[in-house]
Amino acid sequence: MYYPEELVEEVRSKNDIVEVVSGYVKLQRKGNNHWGCCPFHNEKTPSFSVNGPKQMYHCFGCGVSGNVYTFVMKYENYSFPEAVRFLAGRAGVQLPELEYTDEMRRKESKRARLLEVNKAAAKFFYYQLRTPRGTLGYQYLQKRQLSDETMHKFGLGYAGKNGEDLVRYLREKGFEDELIKESGLASFSEKRGLVSPFWNRVMFPIQDGNHRVIGFGGRVMGDGEPKYLNSPETPIFDKRRNLYGLNFARTARSGNIILCEGYMDVIAMHQAGFHQAVASLGTAFTLEQAGLLRRYTENVLLAYDSDGAGVKAALRGIGILREAGLTGRVINMKPYKDPDEFMKACGREAFQERIDQAENSFFFEIRILEGQYDMRDPEQKTRFHREIARKLCDFTEDVERENYLQAVADKYFIGAENLRRLVVSYASRTGLARPVERPKPGTRQKNSPQESARRSQRLLVTWITDEPAIYGKIRQYISPEDFTEEMYRKVAGRLFEQLEQGQFRPADIISMFEDEEEQKQAAEIFNTSLPKLQTGQEREKALHDILMAVKKNRYEYDTANMGTDMGALNRVIEGKRALEELAKTHISL
Repeated sequence: MYYPEELVEEVRSKNDIVEVVSGYVKLQRKGNNHWGCCPFHNEKTPSFSVNGPKQMYHCFGCGVSGNVYTFVMKYENYSFPEAVRFLAGRAGVQLPELEYTDEMRRKESKRARLLEVNKAAAKFFYYQLRTPRGTLGYQYLQKRQLSDETMHKFGLGYAGKNGEDLVRYLREKGFEDELIKESGLASFSEKRGLVSPFWNRVMFPIQDGNHRVIGFGGRVMGDGEPKYLNSPETPIFDKRRNLYGLNFARTARSGNIILCEGYMDVIAMHQAGFHQAVASLGTAFTLEQAGLLRRYTENVLLAYDSDGAGVKAALRGIGILREAGLTGRVINMKPYKDPDEFMKACGREAFQERIDQAENSFFFEIRILEGQYDMRDPEQKTRFHREIARKLCDFTEDVERENYLQAVADKYFIGAENLRRLVVSYASRTGLARPVERPKPGTRQKNSPQESARRSQRLLVTWITDEPAIYGKIRQYISPEDFTEEMYRKVAGRLFEQLEQGQFRPADIISMFEDEEEQKQAAEIFNTSLPKLQTGQEREKALHDILMAVKKNRYEYDTANMGTDMGALNRVIEGKRALEELAKTHISL
């Protein structure tokens, strides 16, 4: 971790989760819990519960749960270290300086200076736009129907009629020539000396997720070339790993992110109220950018230009999104060229309709593919069907491939069995996929033994955290080693250790894990739905059954993995003895 575990716990304990969440969600107290509408999905009836004693939250609608760290991470889209720093600042906890090597310190100092020079340049461009020298740029932006508020939000500016003014300004601010060159804001010319390539352009500051200016894009006024000019790669500006507008889109909480092609598209979308719009930075959409989007959403809507180049870019983007594990849909812009043009012509409500009607990315690919064949020609029609079969083989999950196979067969009036045979034929020749084994009618797949084992372990942990006094009744029969899942074993180990010491801090346990996905999984362990039990006898029997299931699963696990190890053999023998003893034991509550 970036910070000592004791410090992480101190920060967490000084940020009461009810108080923190109340700053984001209107809560109403009912018993030990506070209830409100979940901020992570749309709902009208409150199903979001914040438990003060546990210092945890759980939504019974969408299933999210966690402690104060995971809440801030999810709501603000912070990394874990960012959440620690945010909550430390809120509670007035002084965090230690991170220890740097000399090389790390030099790099960090250089990064800080590059951010400073970019910030100064952004201020220069911003004020230039709002002086008489920026009239040309200001009129251009007004013509594009941008409001002063929107120009301010995105920090839009103007680079004057020559490239010397910016350099002169930065020098006056104390920035050395070498730093100005390294920032990409200027280069050396034998004829003119140090001069900026940004002149006679409307300027678009490019910001990272924390609103820090890391580069610029400039749109030329008039017929000059290139039409758009971006900052070169620098130690703080990697075009493949950043997205324009993400600093706003990451907190939009719209359930999706809209991916556009250009800066003006993003700005027009935000002005219309679609604050989830972003764009790649003068390059084709990359896998790194898809990975960045995955931190904030699972659903990406492509709002690319409707011309041939836009369609080609959309097809490429779909493949990248799929590779990154994201769901992609395509917004139809026709008869307009791009989102900016569409918004000016039709407005917000019409665009929202297009979002609601966005086309499934696979069907978009198939529709574009269909246009390449003459469907009146039986030979070409057959080739089209073979191409569909080939694309179906791209799905690695049997169930997903089968679902799409059925849907495509219905849409294009192809016999499902005929299409399935084409898929099997193509797969057998290429080794890309295997046919789906469909269950026989009337059969139903049961939960796997592994999932049943995990569920019994989750139930036990949840019950103990709901009623910590139960631990004293069962401590002689259970230990962390009885949990076969590594994460469950870690959670149980820390929980039992706390209870042995007379403490109870389940929210602290989640903070053991730095990875966001692990924190989510750990939180889920504490929020499994317990069975509804009426009488004391029912409760005692249910607890006994859960304990037996956990112990039996451990015994069966050790038996299956015993091999020739004498230590493992002893564990199996001991496990069998403990299981038999527990079976005869009555646990009174």
